[in-house]
Amino acid sequence: MSKKIYDIVIVGGGPGGIASAVEGMILGIKNIALLEKGENHSTTIRQFYKDHKRVDKDYRGQKVHLSGHIFFADGTKETTLDLFDEMLRGNHIDSYFKTEVEKITKNEDIFEVYTTNGVIFLSRFVVISIGKMGQPNKPSYALPFSLKEVINFNVASCKGDEKILVVGGGNSAVEYAYFLADNNNVTINYRKKVFSRVNEINTKILDEYFAQNKLKSKLGIDILSIEDSNKKVLVHFDNGDEEIYDRIIYAIGGVAPVDFLKKCLVSVDEDGVPIVDEMQQSSMKGIFIAGDILFKSGGSIAAALNHGFAISQYIHKQLGL
Repeated sequence: MSKKIYDIVIVGGGPGGIASAVEGMILGIKNIALLEKGENHSTTIRQFYKDHKRVDKDYRGQKVHLSGHIFFADGTKETTLDLFDEMLRGNHIDSYFKTEVEKITKNEDIFEVYTTNGVIFLSRFVVISIGKMGQPNKPSYALPFSLKEVINFNVASCKGDEKILVVGGGNSAVEYAYFLADNNNVTINYRKKVFSRVNEINTKILDEYFAQNKLKSKLGIDILSIEDSNKKVLVHFDNGDEEIYDRIIYAIGGVAPVDFLKKCLVSVDEDGVPIVDEMQQSSMKGIFIAGDILFKSGGSIAAALNHGFAISQYIHKQLGL
C-alpha cells in the first residue's frame, strides 16, 4: 500500500477523467493520480474511431456550452487525441496506465483504491469515469461456449481478411461495421429496416460504404440462433436464411458495469445508471461520477469535460485551497 495520500484519484482515462485531472491541477490541486487500465488515455477513441474520423463537440446534436478551461472544438480523431496528450503532459498529471481498479473501500476519511496488480492508492476523493461498455448487452438466444473466441462485443480481436457479421442498430454497430469493412468482408445486421438511432455523420459514411459495395446489410431481419460449424459461426435468420461467418460482433448496447460500481460503494438506479447529485457526487460522499456512464444512450465529450470541471471545482472548495 502506498503511504502517499492523494487529494484525488481518478479511475478512467477518457475525457471525463482527463478533465477532472486537468481542471483540478489548474485550480491548484496538486496531488492527483489518474488510473487507466489501457495502455494509454482515451482507449475508446484510439481503438474504435476510424483514422481521421470527424469528432464533433455537439455529439448527436447535443448542444453543450463548455464551462472549463479545456478548449475542445470540432476536429478529428487525431486532433482530439493530440489535445488530450497536451493537456496531460502540460499539467504534469501522475498517470498510471495498465492499471485496472478492482474495488474501492473507505477507511475513516480516506478511500482505498485497490488495483488488480496489488497496488493500493489512498485518496481523499475519487472520480470514476470509466464509460458504460464494461458490461455489454447480450442476445436472448444461447451463445455456444465453443465459439467464445469468435463471438465478440468489440473489434479488439479482429485480424483482417475475415467474414464478419456485425449485429446492432446504433452508432457503435455502424462504426464497427465501416471500420472493419476496409480490411474484411463485413455484413451489418439490424432487426429493423432502417437505422433510427445513428447520427448524421455515421449515416453519411454508412451510405457511402453501401453505395461503393464495401459493406453488405441484412436489415429488417432478426437472428433466431447461432451454432458452431467447425469453429465458425452458423447464423440462422428469421427469414429462413442461414450463413456462416468467421466472426460475429454484437453491438446491441451496454449498461453501466453494475458489479464494479457496487464494489466501489456506488448505488445505481433500476437501469444500472449511477445515482448522483447536482455536483456529480454519488451516493457515497466523496466519490464522483463523470462521463457517458451517466447517460442511457451515450454522452458527448463536451458533457464529460463539463463533468470534470464541476467536480474539480467542488473538490477544490472541500479541500479549502
